[in-house]
Amino acid sequence: MSRIVVLGSGAWGTAIALSLHRHGGHRVTLWAHSQQEAQQIAAARENILFLPGFPLPPAIEITASESAVSDAEIVVSVIPSGFLRPTLTRIRPHLHLGQFIVSATKGVEDQTFLRMTQVISETLERAGLLLSIGAFSGPSFALEVAQAQPTAVTVAFSDPEIAAFVQQEFSSETLRLYTSTDVIGVELGGALKNVIAIAAGVAAGVGLGYNSAAALMTRGIAEITRLAVACGGRRETLAGLSGVGDLVLTCTGSLSRNRTVGQALGQGRSLPEILESLGGKVAEGILTTRAALGLARRHNIEMPITEQMELILDHGKDPREAIKELMLRPGKGEH
Repeated sequence: MSRIVVLGSGAWGTAIALSLHRHGGHRVTLWAHSQQEAQQIAAARENILFLPGFPLPPAIEITASESAVSDAEIVVSVIPSGFLRPTLTRIRPHLHLGQFIVSATKGVEDQTFLRMTQVISETLERAGLLLSIGAFSGPSFALEVAQAQPTAVTVAFSDPEIAAFVQQEFSSETLRLYTSTDVIGVELGGALKNVIAIAAGVAAGVGLGYNSAAALMTRGIAEITRLAVACGGRRETLAGLSGVGDLVLTCTGSLSRNRTVGQALGQGRSLPEILESLGGKVAEGILTTRAALGLARRHNIEMPITEQMELILDHGKDPREAIKELMLRPGKGEH
């Protein structure tokens, strides 16, 4: 039996905790960032704010105590990218050698342009702590994982034996894990597709049809792949679950927050108004857009869709003008 702590009590963290509980044979703890939030979830035995309608079994412990991670074998990090570094600083004194950290956050840190596993590694190394850190990503809406709908994702560690161990500990009849050693590709595929999902939402919001959506997704995975490969990822990873699979889901699914943000932008709503309407939920693609461009410039990679999304998000560019500029770019070969 493994002791697993899930850091982050949003919809995704709660869904992962439920899935791990269904697996059986685990002691699962869901960690909330504040005592008030932990008490609310524990009292209701339900995450009313972020994932209502799914009772949390008594066996899932709810806590806000940093010391909860001290006896965990596996720590699953589902902390939003903007809060990951300070959260890790809080819990760092309670982590120790021999633990495995699985990052399930799909984002890139703003300003540093670091992937989530890099943020975790850098934060822990400052305290002289070297742990095995991997990534967990793929097409996985939290609601459908909570509903126990069949879902397949990828778990990546540089050490294939650790990836296989996590695969065994997490897999169930409703959650299937594939292993990989390409941490870079898995993380960047999961993070960058959120930018393209915003673009897909924008296209839908201005009333474009299936032709436009197909072109956007295809060219989107092309620029995601260019950047991931330049950063050391493998091209075949981006053709898998954490690349094309996740891209298709978030660009077409109505449960996608990033697509929802884009659709509202395409309909003429302002970004502050849209963010307020999310009720505290995070659309990682907004921060990732800026970070992706910073990373692309560092590696001299062209990302035209991402560039236009940044102009829409940060500079209020008219979405129709952005689409027009994408269409009128100089002609090129496909590959």
